[in-house]
Amino acid sequence: MKSMPTLTAFTRLLALGALLVLGAAAQAATDPLPSWNQWPAKQAIIDFVQNTTTQGGQQFVPPEERIATFDQDGTLWVSHPMYSQVMYCLDQVPNLVEKKPHLKDVEPFKTVLSGDREAIAKLPMKELEEVLAATLTGMSTDEFQAEVKEWIAKARDPRWHRPFTELTYQPMQEVLHYLRDNGYKTFIVTGGGQDFVRVYSNAIYGIPPEQVVGTAGVTKYAYDKDGKPFLIKEPKLLLNDNNAGKPEGIHLMIGQRPQAAFGNSTGDRQMLEYTKAGDGARLSMLVLHDDAEREYAYGPAQGLPDTKIGTFTQALYDEAKKEGWTVISMKNDWKRIFTVEQSPN
Repeated sequence: MKSMPTLTAFTRLLALGALLVLGAAAQAATDPLPSWNQWPAKQAIIDFVQNTTTQGGQQFVPPEERIATFDQDGTLWVSHPMYSQVMYCLDQVPNLVEKKPHLKDVEPFKTVLSGDREAIAKLPMKELEEVLAATLTGMSTDEFQAEVKEWIAKARDPRWHRPFTELTYQPMQEVLHYLRDNGYKTFIVTGGGQDFVRVYSNAIYGIPPEQVVGTAGVTKYAYDKDGKPFLIKEPKLLLNDNNAGKPEGIHLMIGQRPQAAFGNSTGDRQMLEYTKAGDGARLSMLVLHDDAEREYAYGPAQGLPDTKIGTFTQALYDEAKKEGWTVISMKNDWKRIFTVEQSPN
């Protein structure tokens, strides 16, 4: 009889422990952003979604107006040490030279063929643009899509030696899902090539090709030798979807001002300004790469190292603070970085 109170107390303790475990599991299951730390950035996203999707609320946004735009490089996946599309173009030079042997001894193709990374990194922008133009045009859209699909399946990041598809940011993937679960249409608005990103956007981000706005070249309608129609990519720029080109591209391709916009560099400034200038609830966010251990650290905002890839200036940081944009710290706001955790070399 004397042992009964002890047994009862033990049973109660077990029951309490079970309730705590179940409570923690339930909380984890209902957390839409589990890879985010409990900092203001996470709360800003949750508050924005709740405020804009609560029927009858003062900041309610009708489903047909729920638009969110995301830059890609440096916002959804790794952009250092070089943009993935530039890596693609450099990798295509040997194939290009095989078709056009006279380019073998012509700069900048000669330098690219040398494989000297330091020399390639020093190529002036004008010569780098020559490489991009030569490897991104002159073929049909179908041929280009096939080449990119093959490359994206084989290419490996030089630091992690993993596919680029495994170097997307898990916290941002959660934001994409959370917004879509609440009636938002998510768009990629990138300075990268529109045709390039459209090849993999649906598989990697759940964003269909028609919801990708990017830098676009002219295409020309033609017929092959059998009379079958096709589109050929021409070396002529149609839309430079960077800086002011981003809101211009949004108007052209989407036709609505976003309710939310996410970026990481000076190239996204005008997109965030344009978004924030709208009426009602708006969310403008910038990813700050300040975690050299788990990814990269660069700015030069807040004393971080300077960079030519994804530059985040102190002026942009100051504007964000002044205008009420949210700066996301990779180091402080994200529990994890990648969809598949990596061990950097």
